[in-house]
Amino acid sequence: MTNSLRPHGHHRSPLPSAQQPTDGVPGPRSPRPSATAVDVPGTPSAAKPAKQRDAFFDNAKYLAIVLVGMGHMWDPLKGQSRILEALYMFVYAFHMPAFIVISGYFSRSFDMRPDRLKRLVTGVVVPYIVFETAYSLFSRWVGGSGMEISLLDPWYLTWFLAALFVWRLTTPLWKLVRWPLPLTVCLGLVASVSPEIGNDLDLQRVLQYLPFFVLGLSLKPEHFQLVRRREVRLLSVPVLAAALVVSYWAAPRMNIAWFFHRDSAQELGVSWWTGVLMTLALYSCSLLLTACFFAWVPRRTFWFTALGAGTLYGYLLHGLVLKGCDYAGLFDQGWLHEPLGEALATIAAAVLVTVLCTRPVQRIFRFAMEPKMEWAFRRDATEAARERARATA
Repeated sequence: MTNSLRPHGHHRSPLPSAQQPTDGVPGPRSPRPSATAVDVPGTPSAAKPAKQRDAFFDNAKYLAIVLVGMGHMWDPLKGQSRILEALYMFVYAFHMPAFIVISGYFSRSFDMRPDRLKRLVTGVVVPYIVFETAYSLFSRWVGGSGMEISLLDPWYLTWFLAALFVWRLTTPLWKLVRWPLPLTVCLGLVASVSPEIGNDLDLQRVLQYLPFFVLGLSLKPEHFQLVRRREVRLLSVPVLAAALVVSYWAAPRMNIAWFFHRDSAQELGVSWWTGVLMTLALYSCSLLLTACFFAWVPRRTFWFTALGAGTLYGYLLHGLVLKGCDYAGLFDQGWLHEPLGEALATIAAAVLVTVLCTRPVQRIFRFAMEPKMEWAFRRDATEAARERARATA
């Protein structure tokens, strides 16, 4: 698997009323999503209590992580298939923006309160350190790459945790400024033509994907209601079809690295003004396709809805499996590059991610994903007072 695999990251219920809290997107009178937990898409502690969970967001997170897994499976197979390369380009246009928008949405109430900073450390920083180290050692011991461990240079899937840490820490700033979204778009454009930024904490991606996080911060429940309207869903069908056609046309003509947002225009061999135009165009396409994706995410509870609480596990763990397959040479098998083999590989990726999101896997790896680490933190007097008040009530 090449370096380009670095991600670049019932019953039908009515739409929630704008006046009443529901188990869907919270309305103005319902509680805002808590930022006490670190809302990496998929961490159980990052979500609301089970009785308040929103099936729409859990479904969105699960479907998005399945697309991530499929994209990573396609990467070593797409070289000989224009159809697979087109699907890869199509999916990469919106799956990480969708994840990041959700992360921003559930960061709206984040501040520097001690308990929230603690969750930021245990839910993002610790998994980043653990898996950045694990991927590096796995690459050295199994892949024989001789890779050094560097916590400042995220590798493969861990860039998303490094980016989320930076985005979450800067949330109070984006809530303070008057026009946060235009400002972050400008920052992303400047980053896209600034090769001097370097690889520390993958700041290219941090800055170029930042507008999607800030967009999530700016969204309200009614915006998600808007994309769920019937006319929007109908309009999204020709949009998605056109995007697939354009992807098929662009597959042999366009550098897929544009969709990863990890390089500057100069590093991709084009002029700075081309980089600005390309980044703006990709922002527009990603936003449109993300809206289309949300339009078709179901609001009902399905068998996979509960798996939305474990997508961080699926995200970080599936990379070890795919890297292991790559190091073992499994992707060099000729039959995998035939249509039937590609279809089976796609199904296998979806099954793999699904299994890794389940509760048994969560229980096994919770020590690395959601450590309590009470020993590492001082007891916050304000939090203790709140707990005493709750106990009294």
